[in-house]
Amino acid sequence: MTNLTTTTTTPAPIAVSVKPTMNSQTDDAPLFSSSLISPEVVAALPEGYTIRPVRRSDYKRGFLDVLRVLTTVGDITEEQWSQRFDWISARNDEYYLLVICDNTDRVVGTGSLLVERKFIHSLGMVGHIEDIAVDQSQQGKKLGLRLIQALDYVAANVGCYKVCFA
Repeated sequence: MTNLTTTTTTPAPIAVSVKPTMNSQTDDAPLFSSSLISPEVVAALPEGYTIRPVRRSDYKRGFLDVLRVLTTVGDITEEQWSQRFDWISARNDEYYLLVICDNTDRVVGTGSLLVERKFIHSLGMVGHIEDIAVDQSQQGKKLGLRLIQALDYVAANVGCYKVCFA
């Protein structure tokens, strides 16, 4: 009979960037810090447009309508939206969603960055840019390009060694 002995080692600590905890009752609390958004992208937007992290209140600003330009969204209630927002917010270093708003504060564009943790590249991270959508009435203003540029900048600033666009 063989006697097997196992030993346990404590893994080395992994550095994690933590975003501020958001109060789920605050509709205008951003998903993450606006300081991660490229000043160059902000400056390149058409006059009257802003780019910022998604907020819970963006449900009422047309966020889902913009996504419908891209794909099927479904009938999502405000309660369901809030539950998903809380779920995403709890994964505060994996999900980065941006919106572009016009001068009436209506969402006219959106895009997402998902951060994948890897074993390769010394426990590196890869950013995945997805769901770039721009309202049909706003297309041709390079808003999609600005979203991609802004998300690429966020990815670099949270430590991604590369970015994939899906």
